[in-house]
Amino acid sequence: MLQYILRRTLYIIPILLGVTIIVFSLMHISGDPVKLIYGTNLTEEMLQEKRHELGLDQPIYSQYFNWVSSAAVGDLGVSIRTHANVWDMIRSRIGATLELTIIALFITLLVSIPAGIISAVKRYTVFDQIARIFALFWVSMPYFWLGLILMLIFSINLNILPVSGRGGPLWTWEGLKYIILPSLTLGLPPAALFMRIIRSNMLEIINEDYVRTARSKGLREYNVVIKHAFRNALISVVTLLGLRIPWLFGGAVITETVFAWPGMGRLLVDSIMKRDYPVVQGVVLIIAILVVLSNIIVDFAYAYLDPRIRYD
Repeated sequence: MLQYILRRTLYIIPILLGVTIIVFSLMHISGDPVKLIYGTNLTEEMLQEKRHELGLDQPIYSQYFNWVSSAAVGDLGVSIRTHANVWDMIRSRIGATLELTIIALFITLLVSIPAGIISAVKRYTVFDQIARIFALFWVSMPYFWLGLILMLIFSINLNILPVSGRGGPLWTWEGLKYIILPSLTLGLPPAALFMRIIRSNMLEIINEDYVRTARSKGLREYNVVIKHAFRNALISVVTLLGLRIPWLFGGAVITETVFAWPGMGRLLVDSIMKRDYPVVQGVVLIIAILVVLSNIIVDFAYAYLDPRIRYD
């Protein structure tokens, strides 16, 4: 197990290097940031001076090496627009993004697990048919459209939740009411997919021999379904969870923009619009690190859920 942990940790290095190469290349292919920012306001000599100040007059490979070597020690550079430290800008917003994604993930599991189990146990009933229809509806709903619909209903028509922004701590109503709509927007579409997967796996498992044996021993139906059937279905749920975590961070970019949530996603969009490429590179790198770490945690969860798995 220890060897697996070390090996998976070492895998982070080539993955992050690949991410840095892609994002660095895309930002430089998009055009000269100095010319995009200042345009015709400066002469060619002044543009050359600005490039020299930012280190953009160096060869591409030299610029990449300088950025990667600095990022390895925690220096993500300085914003072209605001001249603020990029890491300080990200650090002030990373908490809001993690707060949103964690609560959205909690909503996903809170909705999908009971709905998937009940749909499988009560298959082909009215509840099962309604749940499957709603799952198809939610899984087809784009994040931005769902956010606008929820905003229209609960903020504009009913006027019970704020339109945008972020409030105080989550344990207070002032903070909780601001995160309800963004977290529902980010958590409900994946919940529909999770529900369908859980239902499908539960239908296969509840017909297995060991489940019938558990029933024949006189165990309560709750124990049969939860302790015997659902625990084995969790393997596929955890797998899907690892695949959907990147989608959560991607959806957070859209959701934070719609609800003006002050997280990394909104910072990324604003920086792209302003051609502030050091901030874009820094945000993408931090999101990539969070995604890789979350997937490693998902891998470790396999060993807990299924004792048959031996990574060594």
